[in-house]
Amino acid sequence: MDTNKEYICILNRAFITVDMRQSNVTLLDLPDEILLIILKKLNNMDVLYSLLDIDDRRLDILLREEAFTKSLNFIITTITDDVLSIDDSTLDRFCINILPKIDYNIKSLILESGSMERILRAADYPNLTELKLYNVNDHIVFNHFTGKKLQCKCENRFKWKRYIQYIISNYSLFR
Repeated sequence: MDTNKEYICILNRAFITVDMRQSNVTLLDLPDEILLIILKKLNNMDVLYSLLDIDDRRLDILLREEAFTKSLNFIITTITDDVLSIDDSTLDRFCINILPKIDYNIKSLILESGSMERILRAADYPNLTELKLYNVNDHIVFNHFTGKKLQCKCENRFKWKRYIQYIISNYSLFR
C-alpha cells in the first residue's frame, strides 16, 4: 500500500476524509490523536531519525512517547540472516542528538557489537531492562563486561550492573 493511500485509510477509520494530494492540510495540521495513529504505523527508528528535533516542539513531545522510545533496534538483518549495524551517519544522529533526549524511556536496546560501545556511551539509560547483542565474541565480552568497572557511561547503575553480571554468568549458555 503506498503512503498516501495508507494515510487516507487511517484517516477514514477516524471518520475524517482528507485528500493529502489536493489539500493545503499538512501532516502537522492534524490533531495529535490522528498524527499518533499515522506515526505508530511506521518504524519507530525511522520516525525518530526523521522527525525528532526538527524544530517542532509539539512533534518532539509526541515522539518522546513510549510507543516510539521503549525499544530501539539498531541492527539490520539481511536476506541471508546476516546481522549488520545501521550506517554511520544514522548512528551519529542517534548518538549525538536523539539518545540523550529519550534515554529515560528506553527499556530495550538491540545492538550489533560493532556499534555497541558508541550507543551505550551516548546516554545513561536508567530504565534499561533488556539488552540484546548480536555478533558478540569472547573478546567483546571480556573487554566490555568483566572486571570491577563496566566500560560504559552508566557504570554506576545498580540495575545495569546486575543485568550485565547475569549476562556474564550465563555467557557459556549462549556459545
